[in-house]
Amino acid sequence: MGTPPVVVVMGVSGTGKTTIGPLLAARLGVPYAEGDDFHPEANIAKMSAGIPLEDVDRWPWLDSIGRWAHGRAGLGGVVSCSALKRGYRDRLRSAAPGLVFVHLTGDRELVEDRLSHRRGHFMPTALLDSQFATLQPLEADEAGVSVDVSGGPEEITERAVAALRELGPAS
Repeated sequence: MGTPPVVVVMGVSGTGKTTIGPLLAARLGVPYAEGDDFHPEANIAKMSAGIPLEDVDRWPWLDSIGRWAHGRAGLGGVVSCSALKRGYRDRLRSAAPGLVFVHLTGDRELVEDRLSHRRGHFMPTALLDSQFATLQPLEADEAGVSVDVSGGPEEITERAVAALRELGPAS
């Protein structure tokens, strides 16, 4: 693929960002950063209490991810980040213009089932409806691909790699 892209693995909670992100990074030969690690403690406390974040809560988090992505420009990297709204993706792109998004998609039933079996994560299943309500899928003018999350992690990762190859080099 030439210069490795900086990829944001995006989607609602439970689509597998934390599982697919490191697998994709390994396939691309670049480092992985867990988007949840960029959250301030106040955000984690809110989500743990079942309170959806507001945009004002997300700005510092997105800015931190954007700084990481900017630092990886020309080197490549993969970071997970829900990036549910176009405005969030625009903010990330303003910090790191060459970003490419891999939108992990799945129907609500599949995602809810995966969330219900996840242990040790601060995001409760109760917030899934707010995530789907907030989601604004990638638009035609956004560099990125949508990848279905049915199947196993290796299969999903392979679909993501193939879709990125078809997309071509990041510009």
